[in-house]
Order: sequence, then structure tokens, then C-alpha cells
Amino acid sequence: MNSQDMSLAPTQIEWPLPTAVSGEPFKESAADGFILGGLTWRHAAHDARRPVVIINAATSVRCRHYSRFADYLFANGFDVITYDYRGIGESRPGSLKGLQASWSDWGVLDFEAMLGRAQREFPGQPIDVVGHSFGGCAAGLGASGRAIRRLVTVGAQFAYWRDYAPAHRWRMFGKWHVLMPLMTLIYGYFPGKRLGWLEDTPAGVVRDWSTPTARYETRPSGRAIAASAGALPFATMTAKTLAISITDDPYGTIPAIERLLGYFTGGTNTHLRIAPEDIGEEEVGHFAFFRSAYQATLWPIALSWLQNGELAPETPGRLVPRGESF
Repeated sequence: MNSQDMSLAPTQIEWPLPTAVSGEPFKESAADGFILGGLTWRHAAHDARRPVVIINAATSVRCRHYSRFADYLFANGFDVITYDYRGIGESRPGSLKGLQASWSDWGVLDFEAMLGRAQREFPGQPIDVVGHSFGGCAAGLGASGRAIRRLVTVGAQFAYWRDYAPAHRWRMFGKWHVLMPLMTLIYGYFPGKRLGWLEDTPAGVVRDWSTPTARYETRPSGRAIAASAGALPFATMTAKTLAISITDDPYGTIPAIERLLGYFTGGTNTHLRIAPEDIGEEEVGHFAFFRSAYQATLWPIALSWLQNGELAPETPGRLVPRGESF
């Protein structure tokens, strides 16, 4: 991202969102009864060998942002589920005022509901997950995480401000940790759509995002999980994980990615860091990975991992040694 992206200007996503998608709409009830909406890409004939991929969105990004990537996975032999977290897009109630949905609700309840749906709708098929930004964190919060075979994350972290890229840190802190909670206090939710900053966002998510602590279990909803269950569920996931980070992503720095990977102790983790110049680009940033412009350069990296659990020869980028912090 350039410096303008880190100002109070609109966050750059591929707007307008795709309107013509080939996924079939569905509704799914979470364990607490909240109705979630999403889309399914389903092959006509059931095949227990065919994986189904669940795509977890970034914070306050609609699932339709990932529809072209879902089309790509479907064309390469996967069934696919995309969905919106409670309060967003297809899962938004009439008003967000009073909806105290948190990041942990998005993982513990909403993502867990999708794991259940995948097991029910695609019985016996391997379950893989792609998680963008917070969506990678959400993948570790489902109680049924052991069902996940492979996980690909892109820029996945939980927004600890000291992990933001140094050149943009204080602007980002002002935007996401001062102005966002202040406006949420005024409106009862964050009016992100009105500002051109992603989607409107529930107050509980804002509270989790803006709390400036280095550990997920010290975020408001993380504390609640730890207090009730005694531990966070991350370690129950045994998936083979590929974490992709981009060098010009001010959210997905090496410390941020490694901080989240530190919770995934039940499986094996590979961190691949890619510079835009590795794929002949000047910039990529935090959101562009899922744009169709990167179908020939970035998408095959995720596809190879989902298909084989390994990186293809000549994959661009470098592997980050475990524990690297800069």
C-alpha cells in the first residue's frame, strides 16, 4: 500500500464488489440461533476425495469480495463455501445498534457453523480453509478445528498496533485505535460504509480490534473465552498451514504473522513472504491478493498448497525462519 492508503482515505478493496457470482446462496444457523448468509460453489456429483474450501473474510469485508477466487478454486476441482460474519453483508440484521458481536463470535460461533455445514453438506470430503487477515485468526477459534486438513492464510494477524509497519504505525493507530472506537461510541457501531472504510462493523468487533494488547487472550472477547474454557482453542487445530505475507502490507508484517502463528501449535506452519517485485508488480498491499489480476501470479501459490500441501517449485518469495521478528 502507498502512504495514501494509510491516511484517513478509503481503504482500497476491489470496489465495486462482484455482482454476478456463480455461488448458490444459503442460510445457516449458528449455535446461538443467529442466521448467517453465504454462498456455495458445489459440483454436481458428490466425491469424497474432492476437498471443500471455506473462505474466511477479513474484518468487515463482504464475502463477495472473494467470489472470483472461489470461482477459481471451483474451476480447479474444489467445492467452496464463502460466508459473511454476523453483522456483515449477507449476515447483517436490520440494525447494528445493540449487536455486540465480537471477533471471537465470528470464530467460535460463525466459523464453527461453517465447519459444521461443510461436514453436513459435503460428507466425508476433506475440509480446507483460506483465511484473509482476521479470517486466519478465526480459523483457529472453531471448536471443530481438528477437522481442517490444510489452511492458507493471507496477511493473517489480529491487529496488534506495535506490529504495524513502522512507516505507517501512528497513522494506523489513529485511524483504527482512536477514531474508529470514538465513532463507534457515538453511533453504537462503526459506520465504516458511510466513510468508505470497509463495511459497517459491530461494536464488539471494534472493541476487540482497538484494544492495544499483544495477546489475543487479553482482547475483550479473548478474555471471555479464556475465562470460560480455560484456554483458547487454537492448539486443537492440526492443519498444515501456509501463511502468506506481502512485504508492502502494513498490517501483515513478519512480527504480526509470526505472532498469530505462535498460537497454531498443533500443526505445522510455513511462512512465505513475497515482495511485489517477485511477481513483477510495484505494490500489492493487504487486500489485493484476491483480485483477479493476480490469478496467474499469486493464486497458484494457494492452489498448490490446497492441492498438495506443499509449495510448487519456483514459487516466488522466501521462507521466513521460525521466530524471525523483522
